[in-house]
Amino acid sequence: MTRLAIIDRADMNAEQARVYDTAKQTSGIVGGPYHAYIRLPKLFEASQNMRATLASGPLSRREQQIVNLAVARHWNARYPWYAQARNSLSIGIEQAIIDAINARKTPNLADARERTCFAVASEILANKGLRDASYDAAEKTLGLEHLVALVATVGTFSMTCLTAATFEIDPPADNPIPLAQ
Repeated sequence: MTRLAIIDRADMNAEQARVYDTAKQTSGIVGGPYHAYIRLPKLFEASQNMRATLASGPLSRREQQIVNLAVARHWNARYPWYAQARNSLSIGIEQAIIDAINARKTPNLADARERTCFAVASEILANKGLRDASYDAAEKTLGLEHLVALVATVGTFSMTCLTAATFEIDPPADNPIPLAQ
């Protein structure tokens, strides 16, 4: 049960309605943590813009999803986990990879870039940064611009996950891949 009341579109003030309608028309993403963000329309809008910027950035969709799964798992964020597991399956990420991350295990990733994305996200979350050797290996595998995008994705999606976890924004009851305890 969420800790905050969901504001119905009809009850939003003019600024809330404007950013909600824009998001609905562009990305269609207005649920989950956005139920909290709508209380601060500029935050809602900035979050939407950051999400869109990173989605169109240098990381592949698979790389982004692997990072998002690692972040949602780290923060025990049930709604983001639900959304990212569903999105991951839709782009062809294997169930075994999702299950391994859900079980807090290192997934078997054949692609070196995907392995690097998971390793970097995991190390940043666990250690609040990267060791020099990890940084050097990531920069060599990904390149600097991709590493910047990876770190930004970890940070941005951490905000999303912290919001969902703090306000106990839960996934639908028919969630096919619940977050493991």
